[in-house]
Amino acid sequence: MMRFSSIFICCLCFVQFVFAQNKYEKESRIKKDAFPEKAYTLISEYLENAKRVRFYQETDSTKKSFEAKFKKGRLHYSVEFNETGDLEDVEFIITENDIPEDTWNTIKAYLDSQYPKLRIKKIQQQHPLTGQDPKRTLHEAFQNLMLPHINYKLVFSAKKEGKRKSYEALFNAQGNLVAVHTVF
Repeated sequence: MMRFSSIFICCLCFVQFVFAQNKYEKESRIKKDAFPEKAYTLISEYLENAKRVRFYQETDSTKKSFEAKFKKGRLHYSVEFNETGDLEDVEFIITENDIPEDTWNTIKAYLDSQYPKLRIKKIQQQHPLTGQDPKRTLHEAFQNLMLPHINYKLVFSAKKEGKRKSYEALFNAQGNLVAVHTVF
């Protein structure tokens, strides 16, 4: 009986671990009026001369957030805020050529070892809020500064266990894996 309960608990922990790695996201476009005023005030100066400005509410399995997406210059930006309008991060789309060579080689080595047949759909440079002033994080992101606390987010599809699945992986500035999720 004791052995059975130990096996059951181990199986339950394994199932919990596997499901914790899944990410269920739903993104809905909203009007500017539904976007937090505090967040809009913070990014309003960056929206000047921006094109295709759109606002979204995103819900995933753990939280609710707001996002402003727009194109400025040649870059596609995504600025994410929490439910109360506090800045979480700034992301913009890049190519692998925009990542330092050593960092890209580390990322690629991990991906090749874990996902031999993958297709990269999108690469983003992420400037997370790291306990500093949100205005400084925005300034650093819009200046495209290469700092030791930035991350790289890759969205890709790969064949695992005979099925093609979509994944989202986050790597630090050195190319080390921070997190990976199956995306539904």
